[in-house]
Parts: sequence; structure tokens; C-alpha cells
Amino acid sequence: MKQKSLPPLNWLRAFEVSARCLNFTHAAEELFLTQGAVSQQIRQLESHLGVALFKRLPRGLDLTEEGRSYLPVVQDAITRLAVGTNEIFGQHKRRPIKVRGSLAFFVHWLAPKLADFQHRHPLVDIRYISNIWVKELDGEDDLEIRWGHGHWPGLVAQRLTWDTLFPVCAPALLDKAPLEVPADLARHPLLHVLGYEEGWGYWLQRAGAEQVDSSRGMQFDTLISTLRMAELGLGVALARSSMVDQMLADGRLLEPFSQRIEASESFYLVRGAGADPHPDALEFSTWLVEQAHRHK
Repeated sequence: MKQKSLPPLNWLRAFEVSARCLNFTHAAEELFLTQGAVSQQIRQLESHLGVALFKRLPRGLDLTEEGRSYLPVVQDAITRLAVGTNEIFGQHKRRPIKVRGSLAFFVHWLAPKLADFQHRHPLVDIRYISNIWVKELDGEDDLEIRWGHGHWPGLVAQRLTWDTLFPVCAPALLDKAPLEVPADLARHPLLHVLGYEEGWGYWLQRAGAEQVDSSRGMQFDTLISTLRMAELGLGVALARSSMVDQMLADGRLLEPFSQRIEASESFYLVRGAGADPHPDALEFSTWLVEQAHRHK
């Protein structure tokens, strides 16, 4: 069945106001239009829908059955559009800083620190968009959080973390089989994160446990997924130190071995080298680098 095409928004707005006022003259005053313009938009809407929405009475208007049925639908749509427009674009002139980056970085590193930034800069809003894979920095984003070596042509990169790699697991996992030396990892499922250069194979080799099969276990596209699985006792995750400090402090995860291996990759704050940053983005990046060095 062919769907009826949507009528123009100004026709729907004229209908909604006229239905509330039940008077084209009063509706015209609210809409800053002439009475004739409102009447014409209503006629166009009725013609488009193929039904009469109003009863034209000697002393005003009344809604037809179709009009009464249509009114709450139109009111709901207009309200949702108004709310969504306000949420995204706001009522003030300052636009939000657009930051794109890792969800794990946001949840485990940035989010606990944002209260400090909000206290210092209450008028600056942040729009954080999570991404999994590194892509070209486009003009829509002010800043990006990237995991890597810190060298991207045409971009300015400031280091935010100094990470070491080490296994973590839930305390309950050790009740099934102890982890005393790295070779004992063969007794447990390994939790992998796709996309990292230095994964389980790298750590096991450096720890002298090459006999452990690093290819087995579940694979995920985000670090946050492996840490959650480890927290649930479903395997051993290879953690980045900056991501698990709080989970270790809370006892949700534990570090079974003393071997920590320095990671050659870290999280970086990245922006385009050519254009001047937005003043609010500059405030945020300055604060972010300060926090990085404070928690180094």
C-alpha cells in the first residue's frame, strides 16, 4: 500500500495552533501570519490529506472526527521535534566541543575526572562520540582521542597515558585454577581485543610463556568488553594500566602476576595542525593534558 507523503511542517503547525484556538484569526496572531494565510495552509493540508479537518461554523470552528484523531499525532511530533532541536543545538550561542574517541578511555579514564572540568568551566558543553577504529579526522570534530604511537601526518598529538600491559581477572576465577606463573594462563580462557598491535601473543612472549596458545579465547572489538567479561569471571583480560586503576582498587579485578610490560602505544589527544582550535576546545585540551600529567 502506497504511503501518504508527509505534508509541509508549516501546514502542520498552522493546523495545531488553529485546533487549539478553534479560530483562524487567533491562530494567525500566534503564528505572525495573516488570517488568509492560515486559512490557505489549512485548505492545502486538507486537500493533501483528502479529508476535512475542521467544521466551519457560523461562530467559529470545530474539529471533525479526523481532525480530533490527527491533532494528538501532530502535537506529539511537533513537541518531539522542538525538544530534540533544543537538546542538540541548545538555547545559547556556545556550541558544544565535539570530541571523538575510545569508549573504554571515556568510561575508565575521562568520565571520573570530568566533574573537575565542569566545576572549572560550567558554561562549556562536551559532546563525546565514541568510535572503535581510527579514521581520518574530519572538520566536524574539534578533538580526538586515539590509541597508537603518536605519529599521524598533519595532526598534532599530545600524550595522555603511559601504559603498561598486564593480565587481570576476577578474584573468583582463581578458585577454579590458580595463576602463579604466566604459564598457568593455559588453564583459563584468554579475552582478546581486536586492533591492538600488542596483544596476548606479544605479552606472553615477553613474559616467557610462549607455550601458552595465544590464539584461543573470545575476541571483542573494544577493551571495555574484555574488562567486563573478566569482571564476570569469564576469562583473563590483558589490561592497559590507565584503564583499570579503579577496578583494581575496588577489588573487582586483581593482577595475578608481577610482570608488567611497557606498551609502545598509548592514548593521545589529537587535533588538526592547520586550523586554530575553538577557544572552548583549547580550554578542554589544556585541562586534559594537565590531568594526564597529574595521573601519570
